[in-house]
Amino acid sequence: MSGQFGLLKTRRFAPFFATQFLGAFNDNLFKNALVVLLTFQAAHWTTIRPEVLANLAAGIFILPFFLFSATAGQLADKYDKARLARLVKVLEMLIMGVAAAGFFLTSLPVLMGALFLLGLHSTLFGPVKYAILPQHLHTNELVGGNALIEAGTFVAILIGTLAGGLLAGTVEHPAWIAVGGFVVAAAGYVTSRGIPAAPAPDPKLVVNLNPLTETWRNIQFARQNRAVFLSILGISWFWLYGALFLAQFPAYAKDVLGGGETSVTLLLATFTVGIGVGSMLCERLSGKHVEIGLVPFGSVGLTLFGLDLYFASPSHLAGAAPFELLGLLGMPAVWRVLFDLAMLGVFGGFFIVPLYALVQLRSAEATRARIIAANNIVNALFMVVGALGAGAALGAGLSIPALFGIAALLNALVAIYIYRLVPEFLIRFMAWLLIKAAYRLRTEGAEHIPETGAALLVCNHVSFVDSLVMMSASPRPVRFVMDHRIFRIPLLSYIFRHSRAIPIAPAKEDAEQMERAFSEVSAALKAGELVAIFPEGGVTRDGELQAFRPGVTRILRSDPVPVVPMGLSGLWGSFFSRIDGAAMKTPFRRGLFSRIRLRVGSPIAPGEATPARLHAEVLALRGAEK
Repeated sequence: MSGQFGLLKTRRFAPFFATQFLGAFNDNLFKNALVVLLTFQAAHWTTIRPEVLANLAAGIFILPFFLFSATAGQLADKYDKARLARLVKVLEMLIMGVAAAGFFLTSLPVLMGALFLLGLHSTLFGPVKYAILPQHLHTNELVGGNALIEAGTFVAILIGTLAGGLLAGTVEHPAWIAVGGFVVAAAGYVTSRGIPAAPAPDPKLVVNLNPLTETWRNIQFARQNRAVFLSILGISWFWLYGALFLAQFPAYAKDVLGGGETSVTLLLATFTVGIGVGSMLCERLSGKHVEIGLVPFGSVGLTLFGLDLYFASPSHLAGAAPFELLGLLGMPAVWRVLFDLAMLGVFGGFFIVPLYALVQLRSAEATRARIIAANNIVNALFMVVGALGAGAALGAGLSIPALFGIAALLNALVAIYIYRLVPEFLIRFMAWLLIKAAYRLRTEGAEHIPETGAALLVCNHVSFVDSLVMMSASPRPVRFVMDHRIFRIPLLSYIFRHSRAIPIAPAKEDAEQMERAFSEVSAALKAGELVAIFPEGGVTRDGELQAFRPGVTRILRSDPVPVVPMGLSGLWGSFFSRIDGAAMKTPFRRGLFSRIRLRVGSPIAPGEATPARLHAEVLALRGAEK
């Protein structure tokens, strides 16, 4: 994981990371300090009940996301994002001045106004936060960068929440809370000065101040790419799911576990550490590219451990006197609860990091910030709906553990719905799982695969899972041209069919199918897709590279696109190869986790991509190992 932590030493990431960390910390410091203050000194400020005040504060903080996200997205597409980040930090310092006035005047409306403005600060920074990453990071750094941002944000939320509660309970005058917030905001401004320029992708954009029409327009931008839009829905569902759990921690700690205030911190810290660990593991598990196969893996864990939390929740611990923290930790039932919360966080990281990276990678550059603004709006909407639904369910008598169990079941239904609409998620998961379970893949030169536009991928054919290896190594969907017999292999056929593989047959066997295949290849390349072929015409029977057939020439004659050569090695002799004459008859022939390698060469111009030249390139990339 040294790669992603290495980003913290670079100027193109470290100042921005520190700026967003301090911003998230300050939001939660002020918000929680205000809630604690109003909870324990409510009579000094208002006649409104403390529990109503807490929900009112949460609603006021989230309201700007509905009102101003559309405008924030336009500003981030129209102006330099580094400059916007600095202006947002200046606004944050001014907001702390408003908060100080509210504390000195003992005015609840002024304090709520400051909280609203702090929500506005977060709203304005949101599109900058995620749209700036693709401008400053390479494609193979996006997963690691997003992992650091997500882990850092949750840690900042935890520390800020703890610091806010501590500050509210120890300062002599509440105005010191605003002073503390001002110091943090000033530190954020200092770090923002180090963020490199991030030029506007659409400086001529005319800002539409109507939040309703612009919100709808931003959502339409997101809907232009189905995978992006459904990723936004997935992200929003995660925030609903996570916020639902987080909101119940105080009552769960008190009424189910029988703990005191420190037990709430323990639950929050456990969940936060899990999110951080899961986020940081994403880069290693994905091989430094956007591996959306981790998303279904994450959703499985979110469901299983959510359900287990329901079954693990004790029904006998809560009593008249709350347990001390050490007393709780001495109970095995509590350790199972903590394990479930940690794993919910870990699998939440697997779920959320690739989705954010996918939205960044596949959104059009000119509208990326506005698409992220649409994401923020939908996130806020989902969280509000989730809070209302949870409140209604609990008000109707549902227990908190039962609420967790129902949420876990709903998570499974949402996952099935999304993966049915976009099979790419499930296909990548199956390919990723198969490769991770059977091999240790090393990929070299994946950056040569074009991020956009059509290209023809050419590779040697060693086994029946070559296409899955290539699929797991490519950051983009690939249309594979494959023998119709391989296309029909049980289980693999599901993957090939839903990844829109193109079955082909020899002319002497089925000339009509062969012509259909070439027509489909041409249509895919004209549409700007990646197409992969195995020019040998079949899986090798002796491990050697066979002569390349002229199909490549015919494809390039119709559609002259760049050709990317690839060389697979290490698969000969495995269960899926034909080393024994027929594949898949000697399980574990090479053992588990055998090393395989995929080398990707530099693109070759279509006019130079003759079968002989490609044969030589692929052979060199494969090397001596079969």
